[in-house]
Amino acid sequence: MKIFCDDFSEGVPISPIFTCEGKDKMPSIRFFEVPDNTLSLSLIVEDPDAPNGDFVHLILINIPGDCAEISEGKIPKGAIFLKNDFGVNGYKGPCPPSGVHRYFFKLFALDIPLALDANAGKKEFREAILGHILEKSSFFGLYSRQ
Repeated sequence: MKIFCDDFSEGVPISPIFTCEGKDKMPSIRFFEVPDNTLSLSLIVEDPDAPNGDFVHLILINIPGDCAEISEGKIPKGAIFLKNDFGVNGYKGPCPPSGVHRYFFKLFALDIPLALDANAGKKEFREAILGHILEKSSFFGLYSRQ
């Protein structure tokens, strides 16, 4: 399985339009070679370089297993945003306090849809996917504030 971003290449700086210094919009993401028996996909965006460790910018669950992309932040039918570390349901872009940070976009192919509601966060998400991951893939971009 592969995950790819149309808006920036892996390991390069993320355009400010996708950050707190721009429009804070979610980039377009495409998925390839998803396992045939995938019942749902989940996407998490994390900054491992945050001062207190992994900081979550997005958790999107129950993306249909046959979905091939999330275009310009248009969320597929049935998908649910969980709470990110900003305390909101949705995408909040990179906004590091200092230095260059890495932002990992991680896609999980799961053998079940997740039974979580929108009040769940990263702890509940990580517990729910245990034992249900068919395959995972990731890419990352870089960002430092202007």
